[in-house]
Amino acid sequence: MTSPTGNSDRDRWHRETLEPHVENHPERRPGFHTSSGHPIEPCYTAESISDNDSASGYPGEPPYTRGIYPNMYRGRLWTMRQYAGFGTASETNARFKFLLDRGQTGLSTAFDLPTQMGMDSDDPRAVGEVGRVGVAIDTLDDMRRLLTGIPLTDVSTSMTINATANTLLALYTLVGEEQGAKLSALRGTVQNDILKEYIARGTYIYPPEFSLRLIVDSFAWCAQETPRWNPISISGYHIREAGANAAQEIAFTFANAICYVEAARKAGIDVDTFIGRLSFFFGVHNNLFEEIAKFRAARRIWADLVENRFGATDLSAGRLRFHTQTDGATLTAQQPLNNVVRVTLQALAAVLGGTQSLHTNSYDEAGAEDTADSGARKRCRRYRRSARRLVLCRTVDGRPRGARARIPGSNRGHRRLGRRNRGRILSGRDRTRGIPAPTAGREQRRGRSRREPLDGDG
Repeated sequence: MTSPTGNSDRDRWHRETLEPHVENHPERRPGFHTSSGHPIEPCYTAESISDNDSASGYPGEPPYTRGIYPNMYRGRLWTMRQYAGFGTASETNARFKFLLDRGQTGLSTAFDLPTQMGMDSDDPRAVGEVGRVGVAIDTLDDMRRLLTGIPLTDVSTSMTINATANTLLALYTLVGEEQGAKLSALRGTVQNDILKEYIARGTYIYPPEFSLRLIVDSFAWCAQETPRWNPISISGYHIREAGANAAQEIAFTFANAICYVEAARKAGIDVDTFIGRLSFFFGVHNNLFEEIAKFRAARRIWADLVENRFGATDLSAGRLRFHTQTDGATLTAQQPLNNVVRVTLQALAAVLGGTQSLHTNSYDEAGAEDTADSGARKRCRRYRRSARRLVLCRTVDGRPRGARARIPGSNRGHRRLGRRNRGRILSGRDRTRGIPAPTAGREQRRGRSRREPLDGDG
């Protein structure tokens, strides 16, 4: 522990109180750090706040550090949006209705890999993957069955689809028109974030240049025809799942966002016609304070980009609207009940961080599709308890000056993304993911290695 040389009251406390105590009562480890590698101090005071932190402002005003709306959850709670989709369109439709009947307030659609890759279900390359990780949608009739009995003007729908996003959006709007809905009344989001597919997931079809053309075209069409629809959800979640830390998640996400905006401007689209409809999607891990600071810092950074880099004239377009999902990489299949605590902690961080919508994983989801009784039903109940009973929803922001998280740039590229994090996990130094590493005696008795528990981490 390094002794401070300053003359502040905090430095005095460090020298006169903390250091003598630590000499007789050593700390558990040489140093404490966030998942992004930033040191965690033993005590924070007003002196810890930088000059920039004092400019956090008020909720609902730029730079939106403390929230994008003046009253946040005092006015409207976050959207309860559970990710769902498997098998046939009819089976997923039944699931949607199950979730809506139990308090969910928005739909989130998972598509199978053939649909994501533009293949029909009878394509020879689709064998073994049809309806496996999401619902299979090949035709307009499939989309009709998926949405039967669900008035599209009453719910917002998120569709996790990228390379074929424009196709699925076209099918969705056609069903809406068949229901008698005006396109201008449809609310929802297509993920449509192809750059993170090259970085983290791999479900791309076309080269980057042509993929960007499709995305830019969707910006222009949605701005004119579906003004309440988000044409993209720029996603850091998958990058985090691929091994990024909290700072890298934000850095890569905004790098992609800059690319999309610049491509649209190059195509001659006025930034003010679409910038306010760009939405974002982030993951949330176990480090409560770091995750809250990540969301607050992200809002400030985006507001600055919109005003100063993109030159938007409407500063309200700088509101960072984002969906959050608790990260699957933190779940364990071997001790699933541990996931209840982890997901609850992550949900708390998302709410304290000011998310606009939230998906919470089921405790049994690391091993397979969650069951109705053990998984989805409990998630809906947890949502209702969080919304009704948590005192934290009664105030907009309890910290007067906002948290700060430094989001450094990275020139290492995605091939090196998260390498150190993975090494820490596999070596047993990072116990934040999977089950706690067993003792040597237990390893010998059960014949397990320390690496094996990671196989079921979802």
